Parts: sequence; C-alpha cells; structure tokens
Amino acid sequence: MIHPSYSDLMAVVNEDVEPGEQPVVQSRYSIVLATAKRARQIIAGSEPLIDAEEGKKPLSIAVEELYEGKIKIVGDDE
Repeated sequence: MIHPSYSDLMAVVNEDVEPGEQPVVQSRYSIVLATAKRARQIIAGSEPLIDAEEGKKPLSIAVEELYEGKIKIVGDDE
C-alpha cells in the first residue's frame, strides 16, 4: 500500500481551495505527474526540501514533500 494514499495527497493539495472554486487536482494523474517531475529535479541535483534519510528514493522524497506542503501544484493558468 502506498503511504500517503492518493486521496490524502489530493486533500492536502486542495486544502487551500475556497468553497465553490475548482480544485487544483482532480485526478491521480496530476499527482503522478507532479511527483515524477519533482523526483526528476531531485535526481538532477536539486536539494530535497525535507530531511530525507540516506538511501531514500527520489520519488518517495517527492511524495513526502508534496504531503508536507513543501511543494505546490499550480494550475495551467497560474
């Protein structure tokens, strides 16, 4: 099982959305794209925004950064 779940990640990303507004993330696909992009940045040499233990994989770091609110997903219009 994946921890945190997609549902948890979507809730964290959409928590700043005002009632009646369109959520930033509406599908798992958006979560996958965002975390994969961040993981590639980490592989390319970007410093993790969290305290990552030695040997932790870049994708796991990216998911944790998103879950802790260290990175944000913005819409196409922003």
